[in-house]
Amino acid sequence: MREVQSEAKTALVIDERDNVAVALTDLRKGDVCTVRKGGEVEKLVVSEDIPFGHKLAIQEIGKDESVYKYGEEIGRMSEPIGKGGWIHSHNMYCERGMERG
Repeated sequence: MREVQSEAKTALVIDERDNVAVALTDLRKGDVCTVRKGGEVEKLVVSEDIPFGHKLAIQEIGKDESVYKYGEEIGRMSEPIGKGGWIHSHNMYCERGMERG
């Protein structure tokens, strides 16, 4: 396990209601990542490789539970995910997109 040392190697929570953070650099499985949420800082272990700009869970999210980014629901989990996991189209769906085909 390596700890990400650079301040640039962090993740940012955009809105206090969010249950995801945005990776500000490429993260690798096992990294200890600093997550900034408002004035608070938390460290969490990244459970899989996460590309720059993608979402990581900052808490456990169950199957069909909502994913919040920008303080808004952006989709739901198609499978449960643990803290530090990568959230993307492989494990999240958007009902709005499904309705449009």
